[in-house]
Parts: sequence; structure tokens; C-alpha cells
Amino acid sequence: MPELPEVETVRRGLIPIMEGQVLSRVVARRPDLRFPIPDGFGQQLTGRRVVRLDRRAKYLLIHFDSGVVLIWHLGMSGRVLIFERDPPPEEKHDHIIFETESGAVVRFNDTRRYGFVDLVDGDALDTYPMIAKLGPEPLDDSFDGAALALRLKNRKTPIKAALLDQSVVAGLGNIYVSEALHRAGISPRRLAGTVQGGRAVKLIVAIKQVLRDAIAAGGSSLRDHRQPNGELGYFQHSFVVYDRAGQPCPRCDHGGDHGGDCGGVIQQIVQSGRSTFFCSACQR
Repeated sequence: MPELPEVETVRRGLIPIMEGQVLSRVVARRPDLRFPIPDGFGQQLTGRRVVRLDRRAKYLLIHFDSGVVLIWHLGMSGRVLIFERDPPPEEKHDHIIFETESGAVVRFNDTRRYGFVDLVDGDALDTYPMIAKLGPEPLDDSFDGAALALRLKNRKTPIKAALLDQSVVAGLGNIYVSEALHRAGISPRRLAGTVQGGRAVKLIVAIKQVLRDAIAAGGSSLRDHRQPNGELGYFQHSFVVYDRAGQPCPRCDHGGDHGGDCGGVIQQIVQSGRSTFFCSACQR
């Protein structure tokens, strides 16, 4: 599933294509994705100008001049395709089509249909059920070690599970939590409530570094961010621990006091039904 950096990469790729543009045609080619598509979806957006594109956690938010906000979740298999000219024929899983007055075409292709789109009045955005329960954005300057420690205080779940709880911190997913815990030298098995003080500071620094590195890697592809099929630049990040079970821990100096060769091997365990990758030699 696309995580915060991938969604942010998509947002940045869509800005020059959609922001400030009037949509000349909007079509939903099926009545539902994960949830039913709102009645009159195309009619409500056709002829409207895109004011700005935001992101909240893993959700794209497209604000229109009518005051309506399109909430867009990419799901597990969702792809955003852009064609600035001569779009190819629509494919079976191109479910939502946006066309701008400048002639660009944006398609949402979702094979498994786990994504969704919804429309909400901008004044009600903060009370939208999937937005209202979200915790703070991890990249906000105000979200520091003290703020993280407060949210983790007295929690009896493993730190890995706590960080995946979107009410604790918004937008983190399985991949980047594994990477951040490794950078911080914190075991995914450690009880969340024990991540206080210096540990919380190290962890929030690692979270921000991992996300910024991933966004930068995706953002750097924006100069040529579309593949021949028009797909926006989902990038293959150079993961340190994720999906590297059985390989030597590439510990160098990823933050904290664990620099140098730790001699460990990346392990894979299952936590809350999700694969976790870590090094027991340098993550405590």
C-alpha cells in the first residue's frame, strides 16, 4: 500500500497538471470502488477549478472553487496515470477519469479496487470520519520527541504496532516504521510506553529523516516522473532492513549511538499480522 512518501510524490506530480485548472470532463466508469462513488460525482466536479492539492496522512485532498473537497485514497493497488497529450485508450481498471481544459488527462487505475474517492464540503473536512481520528502529521515541526512520548505514554503494545496506529501519528505504514525503528536503534518488540525521553527524540528524528529521504527520492524523479504508460513516479527506495531477512545488517551510522558494524542479521517476524524486519543486535 502506498505510504505517506508515495502519496506525497503523487501530490507533487499532480500539482503542475491540475492545480489552477478547470476540469472539462470527470467520469466515474463504475459505481463503486472500496465504497460507493458519490452520486453525481462527475457532474459536481466538471466545470470546477482546482484551487489546491493537499495531503493528510495517506489521503490526497483536492480543493475546488465550489468549496467541495475530493478525498482520494489510493488503496493497495491504485496508480495515478498522467497523459499531457495523446492519451492511449482507457484500460479496464481505469476507473476515474479527469480531463482538464488544457488537454491533460489524469486516470485512477485500481486493479483491486481498495482505493476510494469521496466528496465533502470543505467546512466539514475536519469532521470527516477518516480524517477526524487521525493523529498529528509526522513531518510537522510541532511534532517532536516530547509530543511523541506523550502519545506513547502508558501504552502496552509493541512500539511497531503503536506507530501503525493512525490515531497516534498519521501516515506511517509498515515499510517506513521498520526503517525508522532501525535508524533509531529501537526494537519493534519494545513496549511503546517505554519509548520516552531520549529514545522518543531519537525515534522522531529517525521518522522524519526516513520520510524526508523517501520523499526526496520520489521528488527527484519528478523531472521525469512518468513512465511510458503515464504512471506517476512510485520509486523503489533503498531500504535498509525492509524485505532483507537473512542479510547482514548494513549498520553504518543511521542515527543514534549504534554506529559501526553490529555484526547482526536482519530478522523477519510477524506482528499484528504484518511482517516486521529488524536487527536484534543493534535494535534494543
